[in-house]
Amino acid sequence: MQVHIDPDVCQGHTLCALAAPQIFLLREDDGHAYVTSPDVPRGQEDVVRRAVATCPEGAISITE
Repeated sequence: MQVHIDPDVCQGHTLCALAAPQIFLLREDDGHAYVTSPDVPRGQEDVVRRAVATCPEGAISITE
């Protein structure tokens, strides 16, 4: 599974980082989310799906 964040859509609500803090990091300058690697570690798929569901802007997408 891979996860992607559209930086043009992310509004910095930080809900993804609350749902999966080990996957989603927040930029210090504006609070917008990013990932260091699109590859989701095994065992983290469910928390990433939860984070996708919590994003009010729909900025996060996954590919299986």
